[in-house]
Amino acid sequence: MTVERPNLDRMWETWIQIGPREGLTINMLHESVRNKIHPMISDLESRKVVNWYHFLFHPYPSDPNNAYFHVRFSVLENIDKVDDMGLPSYCVSTQKIGPIRDIAGIDRTLIEIEEAWRLIGKQSEWVIDFVRVHNEGIPIAQFLQFMHFFMNMMGLGNRAILMDGSTQRSF
Repeated sequence: MTVERPNLDRMWETWIQIGPREGLTINMLHESVRNKIHPMISDLESRKVVNWYHFLFHPYPSDPNNAYFHVRFSVLENIDKVDDMGLPSYCVSTQKIGPIRDIAGIDRTLIEIEEAWRLIGKQSEWVIDFVRVHNEGIPIAQFLQFMHFFMNMMGLGNRAILMDGSTQRSF
């Protein structure tokens, strides 16, 4: 599926536990993306429930001992009850949320908020694809090299020539 602009009036959120914060590894994050987020999103997409999603690694307010992914998604039809979505049991504290018309650090005068959310959703879609096509145990160096390609396209790679839009240059 191609991630579309979200309907800000039909947004939901849920939390997916990754594992204990103490002892957390990058592989635990990858495995949660591969075995929890990807199947959940694939199911919602195949049933035509969602048209947009994104996820972030965030602390869950009432469980400081475990790490979580915070997942937000936009539903195509107006859904009022969590049970109507058929989410997996590992999704906790699922709730409808109000329109999120601001994104920390994003200047809304430069981009429509729905378009900004669409692009953030594309990032999440890319991460799922990246994790899914790799065998288990993706080395950090592999991921960083892929991120280099993103940053390099805008002159912000490992040896950036542009710094924060200023005239500073690094060669």
